Amino acid sequence: MTDPAVSKFMLGGIVVASFAVALFFMRYWHSTRDRFFLFLALSFAIEGVNRVVMALAKTWSEDAPFHYVVRLVSYALILLAIWDKNLRSGG
Repeated sequence: MTDPAVSKFMLGGIVVASFAVALFFMRYWHSTRDRFFLFLALSFAIEGVNRVVMALAKTWSEDAPFHYVVRLVSYALILLAIWDKNLRSGG
């Protein structure tokens, strides 16, 4: 059994890391205007918002279907970024 305070602390760390990575990719998108970085930034921002919702919920579970759908969208954005980048590069 894990301590709820530790779980909230870990969620907070994941939120900060997700938003930091999103800002990192937004910086590269701003300088290059490459959609690849925009898609990656959106993916990490979605993950960060999902973790904020989980942390603010009274009762939450990692196994809730809603969280899997959000992760599916987030990971689909990463795949879309890779596909789009390869399509535009002619390869």
